[in-house]
Amino acid sequence: MARIWAGTDIGKHHHHCVALDSEAKTLLSKRVPNGEPELLELIGEVLALAEGDEVVWAVDVADGMAALWVGLLLNHGQKIVYLPGLSVNRAAAGYRGMGKTDARDAHVIADQARMRRDLQILQPDSELAIALRVMTDRRADLVAERTRKTNRLHGQLLSIFPALEHALDLTNLGPLVLLTGYQTPAALRRAGRSKLTTWLARRKVRSAEALADAAVSAAEQQRTQLPGEAPVADAVRELALEVIALHEKIHALDKLIEARFREHELAEVIASMPGIGPVLGAEFLAATGGDLSRFASADKLAAFAGVAPVPRDSGNVSGNLHRPKRYHRGLQRVFYHSALTSIRIDDASQRFYHRKRAEKKKHKQAVLALARRRVNVLWAMIRDGQCYQPGLSAAVPTG
Repeated sequence: MARIWAGTDIGKHHHHCVALDSEAKTLLSKRVPNGEPELLELIGEVLALAEGDEVVWAVDVADGMAALWVGLLLNHGQKIVYLPGLSVNRAAAGYRGMGKTDARDAHVIADQARMRRDLQILQPDSELAIALRVMTDRRADLVAERTRKTNRLHGQLLSIFPALEHALDLTNLGPLVLLTGYQTPAALRRAGRSKLTTWLARRKVRSAEALADAAVSAAEQQRTQLPGEAPVADAVRELALEVIALHEKIHALDKLIEARFREHELAEVIASMPGIGPVLGAEFLAATGGDLSRFASADKLAAFAGVAPVPRDSGNVSGNLHRPKRYHRGLQRVFYHSALTSIRIDDASQRFYHRKRAEKKKHKQAVLALARRRVNVLWAMIRDGQCYQPGLSAAVPTG
């Protein structure tokens, strides 16, 4: 049983730590720089107060600017629990005083750790899980940037050449290559179908003839040159080149992610699940730390992923289920998107989805129900070290 609870309010440059005893009496309140010598000194001071007894450390941020602090505590074999910032803010309303200071927040964190037994215990992640997290986070940034630039490209092209914007699918590489050379109706008409087809084919664009025909047909529909066409055309060309570059970066990163994902002992098992490829599998390992022993049951994993509904009953109202407010968004994305894909490629998933739709469930509700079911299956696969089999779902409870 711990005798001291030490809560730390995390900051970019400084942390504030408050240590409490079993009666919630403040034993230490100290602001320290976010540097290794000062943090090691703080650990020593708190451990000296404990006189050999266990100390439970609590934080409201578990990564980023808290990485050094959490890493030092884990390296010293200390027990750390995580209290989300939202929980800290809500709990603070029940304490005396209306002000907000780092010291007060640290006191709330420590006191909540003293009273609660349901807080998540932080454990060190494997180097592979950390590498996958860094790469998948980077990939998410690149995809978001590509989406932003593609939307900007749509807007610019629409302002000078609406027919071409309607004709092209800018999520494909071929139309982007076209826009690096031709952006205006006049330029496309001058090139003609034959020359444009040859130009595209030399750049290894698939279905070059069909794309050239669609582009020239669009050019024939517009004979008016709009004001500002030249500078907008230059912007379209630059945006197209930038989106192509992002495509290439994402493609190269996907290869690296797949290579690292395949290094994990569970890679073959996870990737055998319909709808989960190397990228989603890597995101799954990154979200779970690569260690499924943290989840004692499929229900625990489903709750962490936010695909297990929670009751919100009051008075005479019962059976009112809602999505939880606290869950891992990235892990929910893995299960939701993989469930969507599995509906197209897996008969068992397709039957389950259509059964839920027949029960008057909306599309999103049916997909979430399928995602919840797939948590059971994946958890059992990992537990048994067994690749996916269509009949495996019968071996676990439906949840």
